[in-house]
Amino acid sequence: MAEVLVIVPVYNEALGVVRATLGALRALGHDILLVDDGSSDPLPDLISDLATTVVRHAVNLGQGAALQTGMEYARRRGYGYVVHFDADGQHPAQAVGALLEELTRGEADIVFGSRFLVAENRASIPVVRRGVLILGRLFNGLSTGVWMTDAHIGLRAMNRRAVQRISLRENRMAYATELLWQLRRHGLRWKEVPVAVVYTPYSRRKGQSSWNALRIATDVLLRLIYR
Repeated sequence: MAEVLVIVPVYNEALGVVRATLGALRALGHDILLVDDGSSDPLPDLISDLATTVVRHAVNLGQGAALQTGMEYARRRGYGYVVHFDADGQHPAQAVGALLEELTRGEADIVFGSRFLVAENRASIPVVRRGVLILGRLFNGLSTGVWMTDAHIGLRAMNRRAVQRISLRENRMAYATELLWQLRRHGLRWKEVPVAVVYTPYSRRKGQSSWNALRIATDVLLRLIYR
C-alpha cells in the first residue's frame, strides 16, 4: 500500500521512544510523516539518519494542530489512506494493518482503534484511566450524537473521502470531539476495531491527566454554548 501515510505527532518525546516507534512503523513499508509540534530539541536534527519526512511547528500548537498539518500534507500529495499514530510507544505497529484491512473493505470512511472491544485489552487499562475514558465516551456521545466505545484513542485510519472533508480547528486535545462532530456533519461512515495498548511508566507520565480531561470537557461545552 504505497498510498498510505502514517502521521506521527511528536512533542518533547524521549528520543529513544520516538526512534523505536519509527523503527517499528518503517518495517510496515508505509510512508511516515513526523510532525514535530515545537519540541524543545528540534527532532529533524536528531533523527536525520532515519530518512523520515519531518515537518516542524515553530511553537507548540497542540496535537489537533499537528494532525491537521499532517492531513494537509496528505491532501496535497494525494494519499489514499491516512493513519494517526501516537509517538509514545503505546500503540503496537501491527495495529495499523488491522485498521487498514477494515478500511479497505469499503464499508467505512474512518476506522478507530478501541481498547474496550476485547476484555483482555480493556483489563489492561489502569483503573483510574479506564474510568476517565468511560466518562469521556459518555460526554462525547451526549455532545456529538456519535456513540463509540473508545472516543479518545490516538489511533485511527481514514480514507481519502474523510481526509478531504475533515478540517480540524481545535488545536489541542478537544480535536477528538470536534472530529466526531465533523464525522456526523459530513455523513462519514465509521467502525471500530479492537486494539491493544501498552501502558509503560513513560506513556503513563506522558498521557492526559484526569484534570486535563476535565479542562478539555469544559472547552468543548463552552464551544457548544457559544457556537
